[in-house]
Amino acid sequence: MGTATGQHLPTSEELAIWRAHIETFEIVRARIESRLQHDSQLSSGDYRVLLALSEAESKALRSSELARQIDWERSRLSGQLGRMEKRGLVRREPCEEDARGSRVFLTDEGARAFRASTLPHLRAIKEVFVDAFTPQQLTRLGEAAAAMRRHLDLG
Repeated sequence: MGTATGQHLPTSEELAIWRAHIETFEIVRARIESRLQHDSQLSSGDYRVLLALSEAESKALRSSELARQIDWERSRLSGQLGRMEKRGLVRREPCEEDARGSRVFLTDEGARAFRASTLPHLRAIKEVFVDAFTPQQLTRLGEAAAAMRRHLDLG
C-alpha cells in the first residue's frame, strides 16, 4: 500500500520546484502590489475591480457578474465595493431586472484613478517580473502557465 501511495505523490525534486515557485511568486505578487499601493494609492483589489469595470460595456456590471469575473466570493466583493464607494471610485445601484442584486458603475473618479495607475503598474510588472527573464524563458513560462490553465480547465 505504501508503494502505490508513494507513486501518486510528488518527488522531492518536484516539491522543491513547487515551493520555489510558490514562495517566489508570492514575493513577486507582494512587491507588485506594494508598488501599486505606493504609486497610485490603489490596492490590488481596487485595481482588479476597476480593471473589470473599465473593460465592461457601459463601464458597469452586475455585482454577481463582477464577482464571477474576478473570481471572488460575493461577500468579499461587497466589502471591497463598500470601501471603494466611500472613496468615490464606484457606485452601486439596485438592479432593475433583479431587486436582490445591484449594478456596479465605474465613476469618473474611478476611471481617473485607474488611468493614473496603469503606467506605474505596468512599469512595476516589467521591472519586478518581466526583466527577470530572457525572451526564451518568458515564452517557456507562458507555455507552462497555459498548460496549468488547461489542466485546471481554465481555458
